[in-house]
Amino acid sequence: MTKTLEKIQTQEQLPSSTRVVIIGGGIVGVTAALALAERNIPVVLLEKGHIAGEQSSRNLGWIRKTNRHLHDIPLAQAADRLWAEMPSRIGCDVGYKQAGIMFLAKTDAQLTMYDAWLKSVASLSLDSRMVSPKEIEELAPGGKGKWLGGIYTPSDGNAEPSLAASAIAKAAVEKGAIIVQQCAVRTLSTEGGKVSGVVTEKGEIRCEQVLLAGGAWSRRFLGNLGISFPTLPLICSVLRTKPMDGPTNIAVGGPDFSFRKHQDGGFIITQRGKLDAPVTLDHMLIGHKYLDQLRTQRSFLNVSMGRYFFKDLGLSRRWGAKNRSPFEKVRANDPDVNADLNQQALNNLRAAWPVFEKAEVAEAWAGLIDVTPDSNPVIDHIESIPGLTIATGFSGHGFGTGPAAGQLAADLISNSEPIIDPSPYRFGRL
Repeated sequence: MTKTLEKIQTQEQLPSSTRVVIIGGGIVGVTAALALAERNIPVVLLEKGHIAGEQSSRNLGWIRKTNRHLHDIPLAQAADRLWAEMPSRIGCDVGYKQAGIMFLAKTDAQLTMYDAWLKSVASLSLDSRMVSPKEIEELAPGGKGKWLGGIYTPSDGNAEPSLAASAIAKAAVEKGAIIVQQCAVRTLSTEGGKVSGVVTEKGEIRCEQVLLAGGAWSRRFLGNLGISFPTLPLICSVLRTKPMDGPTNIAVGGPDFSFRKHQDGGFIITQRGKLDAPVTLDHMLIGHKYLDQLRTQRSFLNVSMGRYFFKDLGLSRRWGAKNRSPFEKVRANDPDVNADLNQQALNNLRAAWPVFEKAEVAEAWAGLIDVTPDSNPVIDHIESIPGLTIATGFSGHGFGTGPAAGQLAADLISNSEPIIDPSPYRFGRL
């Protein structure tokens, strides 16, 4: 993970009871805890490792509406507002900047795709607009790429993953939430078919409701309860440069690179055109659900079968409340960095903007993304287990929408007016 992640201190003692237990200390879980604590609803968040130890600190930090599905944009718009309000709400910097995001097209097909998206969301009156090669040069001077055009959304932005979830978690504690790290939840307790508590490695907590915000671990947790939740893993490798002058503060996505300004003056860079796709047993079990994605996105996937397959195979899929769970055996998904992909990204970026010839790599890391068949999350109650709600499967864009997703989950749990229409995120669609 990034070396700059701000870790926090939390209590070690496990309370005997509460009203809501949240499983998972990523951006969605901590934001839900904050929203519940602000409503004076007793809440305990349990994290098997440490807050933001996985994808919530390993992502690119982009906060975007651009190129989202039409029905997913209201959540992103709500997140824009919540990100802007977050510093005053929690009294702490999260690195949020509304610096804009621009995607570039090198081919007619790419340009047509961006134009089609813009037309598909015309009813929402976004500030997104197509840009010409001349405008690209004005927005990001010094480029040598032969762009046909692109799409630019000034109101998109970014925040710092190394700061945000930790800062929000601290604020949640200050407002009454209890957070316990290094405490894995093994399973649920039920009475009469309803949630009555959770069983952890440190003992049981009685509660009325549970929110599962476990990211890539959610499929395994739910599977142990007899609930099939389809996600498959992808791995994104990322690098951060040392502080340097760059072409723009706008986050830019090209066909085979992306970059954004980091708050320390360096740049976060990745190979936008390739993700590692390690084969797992789940590919054989649920891979048929992803055939449409495979047909349209195969060129983006670096498929391989290697060490990750056997590590995943070695983790239990069924266990009891008294047994050591997979979440105690692996406290954090920490995939290997693909140095070749990072180097490709840097080479491609240098060809497009020669100023990056001066870039020196400060660090590199990789993060594991849990992808659903339609690349959208589930934020919904689980009808078969009353008292269980899930907010997971964010498919690589959970950080950007995290504050709104966490609040929507808190709304559902507290039976409040939801921040947006939750119907696009129903569990039943999968």
